[in-house]
Amino acid sequence: MHQLSPPRTLFLGSFPPRECGIATFTKDVVDAFDRAFDRKSDVIAIDEPGGEGRAYGPEVVARLIQDDRSSYAEVARFINAHSAEVLCIQHEYGLFGGEDGAWFLDLLDLVEKPITVSLHTVLPHPTDHFLAVTQAICWKASRIIVLAETARVMLDGVYDADPTRIAVIHHGVPDVPFAPTEPAKAALGLADRLTISTFGLISRGKGLEYAIEAMRAVAHRHPEALYLILGGTHPNIRRHEGESYRESLQAMVAEYGLERKVKLIDRYLEFSELLQYLQASDIYLTPYLNPVQVVSGTLAYAMGCGRAIVSTPYLYANELLAQQRGFLCEFRDAASIAEHLDALLQDAALRHATERRAYRFGRQMTWPHVAADYGRAFAEIVRGVTSEPLGALA
Repeated sequence: MHQLSPPRTLFLGSFPPRECGIATFTKDVVDAFDRAFDRKSDVIAIDEPGGEGRAYGPEVVARLIQDDRSSYAEVARFINAHSAEVLCIQHEYGLFGGEDGAWFLDLLDLVEKPITVSLHTVLPHPTDHFLAVTQAICWKASRIIVLAETARVMLDGVYDADPTRIAVIHHGVPDVPFAPTEPAKAALGLADRLTISTFGLISRGKGLEYAIEAMRAVAHRHPEALYLILGGTHPNIRRHEGESYRESLQAMVAEYGLERKVKLIDRYLEFSELLQYLQASDIYLTPYLNPVQVVSGTLAYAMGCGRAIVSTPYLYANELLAQQRGFLCEFRDAASIAEHLDALLQDAALRHATERRAYRFGRQMTWPHVAADYGRAFAEIVRGVTSEPLGALA
């Protein structure tokens, strides 16, 4: 199909400087779309409790106040009056008020424009209420976008969504050259280290304690190994329990005598610095604990950078690392993590072959490709065209 010129689009989601994965993703989608189609799009940002005083850039033209139900109707009126032809929403249930984010349906009921909703969470065994909310979203939206084929299958089979309204569009990744790790290591002062990394906002669901425990065995067999945990504590976690999880991880490092083998870098990384750390990583590790996680931006980025990946077998990892694009370890199992890390660290040929497979697959996930797929979806719903699978995982 030839590329359709997309209509003017208004975006809604959490947005930087808010620190959350959806905020980063929303900005990346907007930036990629605007670059691809020479646009300057407007954004409606979602403010969590306590975030109402946040200062945004000029692209943010309105705010949705998560815990103020009247805000949903006010924002819907703003959307209807806006000159954009399409509304694109980056959706996560916790971004919206009400049980399972049900107040979001107020907005969908009132908006009079075609709507695409990107669902970042799809559960295989939903509660009755979660099922009802998701089915309502799928009914009201003109197009549902999911980031994995696994999610599309669940929407069709579990949620009974109309398959012609569902599109699979990859999580975007940076378009970077395939490069050896040595230059990035040298720039970061990591020369002569075998580097393992995990990045992203820290919370208990990340399973980092099992990765640290695994480093006891890994460091014994590979004294030059270094595990980098990159990123600050998730703001929601910090607000409710402070830094207790990070402090428990630091205590583990000290208890095991791993101070020279495990480093926690407690700060938000700018994009260029994050890429540099990824390009310096011999192995990327996601020891996450949630088996039904259907997307991971950090895993997608590692794939796009051509890293050798070890991950627990949550849904997205099962899909992305298929066909020898990475390795799966057991949940909550330090010995399993250590076994897979050791295999890759001691076999450079295996590691490099895995990197090349990951990088080749990641080329279809780069932001220019993703922007084109979003643009096509926007154009199609304005013209009343039903969906074909977009960017389906090979």
